[in-house]
Amino acid sequence: MSGETTAGAQALAFLKDRLVAQNALSGVVALTLAFGVGAVLILSMGVNPIQAYAVLFQASLGSLNGLAETAIRTVPLALAGIGIALSFRAGVFNVGAEGQIFIGGVATAFVGVQLAGAPPAIVMPAMMLAALAAGALWSLIAGVLKLRFGADELITTIMLNYVAIHFVSYLLHGPLQAPASPLAQTERLAREFRLPILVSTTRLHAGIVLVVLVTIAAQVWLWMSVGGFKLRAVGHNPRTAGAAGINVTRVTVLAFVLCGALSGLAGFSEVAGVHRRMIENLSPGFGYTAIIVALLGRTSPLGVLMAAALFAALQIGSSTMESALGVPGALIAMIQALVVLFLIGQGALLAPITRLLRRRMTKEPQP
Repeated sequence: MSGETTAGAQALAFLKDRLVAQNALSGVVALTLAFGVGAVLILSMGVNPIQAYAVLFQASLGSLNGLAETAIRTVPLALAGIGIALSFRAGVFNVGAEGQIFIGGVATAFVGVQLAGAPPAIVMPAMMLAALAAGALWSLIAGVLKLRFGADELITTIMLNYVAIHFVSYLLHGPLQAPASPLAQTERLAREFRLPILVSTTRLHAGIVLVVLVTIAAQVWLWMSVGGFKLRAVGHNPRTAGAAGINVTRVTVLAFVLCGALSGLAGFSEVAGVHRRMIENLSPGFGYTAIIVALLGRTSPLGVLMAAALFAALQIGSSTMESALGVPGALIAMIQALVVLFLIGQGALLAPITRLLRRRMTKEPQP
């Protein structure tokens, strides 16, 4: 058992070193390589990759409705991605955002349905607070297991995803299912309990404003506050941070809470802004894609927002690319996976070039 624990700790340390501690150019290089491999695959299908990518981005960014749909998809990816990024900064490899999104979503719908008839000024904040608290508490389960029993959060958060999804499925098929509805879903939220639409001819809701505010607040807090400094210090070296007087346990708990709360907020945005009720398939994998978004954004809130917008555009445009040119939409999932692969293996790929440059620099005569 101790051998398995040691192996798990070593694997976790490897992932943290390879994925979190990246330089400024790593995300751009990984993305370029992933798109390059994607272009080769598209070319092998007899399709011009430049045309395919043009169709993809035209569908997601070339029209008002496309921009609106891309922004809608950006909301949950960015919220969950920022939560994951903050936990990574603290050295906590929390990959449980998918389950936390479901828990936040069902908490949102439960409060909205139970408080039907109450003033919107009370219900909307209550729904948001319920999503934040539910996601945070669900994430904190893994935090307690880590701090109390030394359980690897990489394993516990993954397993909690499945527990959350099946638990929510039970609720939607039973206690919270809308009366007389054959589908696993709650009752529809009252119109006044939904996030307002910003552009009348689209589905764009006020969740995008919430994302911008959260991104700015997280960026300022991470880099310009004592709390943010402590979070980064613990992630960089917990032993040194503890010796300097930082409460490592408290910061670790905070990292779990922040990730869960922001992922729960992503569930709130989907329920109150898009579906207007809790449904069984609330997330098509937002929590997993958000991990890649956090890594590509170099665990910086502003970077995460930009990465989320890019991945949202890819996902929105993939269906049009498939219908127009016959390029499978699964290619986008492959590009997302390749981004992680190249982030992990970038050191090995660039090592020969680095050695060659060093040799040339040492051979150059000194002035």
